[in-house]
Amino acid sequence: MAPKCSIVIRAYNEEKHIGRLLSGISQQTLTDIETILVDSGSTDSTRDIASKYPVKVMHITPANFTFGRSLNTGIAAANAEFIVIISAHCYPVYPDWLEQLLKPFQDPQVGLSYGKQRGGDTNCYSEHQWFQKYFPESSLARQGHPFSHNANAAIRRSLWQMHPYDENLTGLEDLAWSSWAFEQGHAIAYTAEAEIIHQHQEGPRKVFNRYRREAIAMSRILPRSRFGLWRFLRLWSSSSLSDILQARREGVLGKHLVSILWFRLTQYWGTYSGYHYRGRIDSQLHQQFYYPPGVLSSKTQAARQISPIEYEKSSD
Repeated sequence: MAPKCSIVIRAYNEEKHIGRLLSGISQQTLTDIETILVDSGSTDSTRDIASKYPVKVMHITPANFTFGRSLNTGIAAANAEFIVIISAHCYPVYPDWLEQLLKPFQDPQVGLSYGKQRGGDTNCYSEHQWFQKYFPESSLARQGHPFSHNANAAIRRSLWQMHPYDENLTGLEDLAWSSWAFEQGHAIAYTAEAEIIHQHQEGPRKVFNRYRREAIAMSRILPRSRFGLWRFLRLWSSSSLSDILQARREGVLGKHLVSILWFRLTQYWGTYSGYHYRGRIDSQLHQQFYYPPGVLSSKTQAARQISPIEYEKSSD
């Protein structure tokens, strides 16, 4: 008998986080599940930690890695109709995370559901503001646009069989897929109750690369879209000012001023650089974005009636 859902996790050197995620999955109220880890050549203890849990481990080599291909590999090995996708450096806040994320599929028109994200202690201040903007406190059963995010999402496997993830994109494979589903008439649901913590501990270079690869992908998904120098300057200045004012209201400006300025600068300079990239999109470019150098040649949230998961510190 097929499980209620299959959870697909993409991972590369996630020993700091994978234990907490798998612990959170093991404490879910929904137990009829299978978990699939797609490992892209980890050299740390990621797979050893995963072996302590009921996890099916799939392997993809760095030479064959793309974001879409790793997802397709995991989903192809899944047995359930509902596929839950979560990043290895995330973890669920509540034990009903899976139940809440899958609840919108009671509507047969819903093809994708995605949940709320919040940052952890190591995320930059400006990224916390980004999470607040794009993942609000109120759910929306049928949103009027195709935005989604595969750090915390669920899809119907039957739709994936019709249209697998694009294996050539350098990022935003989730947006490309949800745009297709939206255009085909399938509804997209946002579920604020399905909350996860999305942890990043990135310096300027990693932030730059993340937004650069996403901009390269966006320019392929929407070839008529543009991101010029004036737009870069306008967004950098307006976003920085907004963050500075918010940090001042919270009384934490002195602590976060420097990170606000460099995060917003690298975010939008990376976006500008990605839009103006004119090179080849090949395996070397995909690896450059995923592997470190040298490896390869506002509303108030409604009160929840359920307690958060209590994690062991040793599982960090």
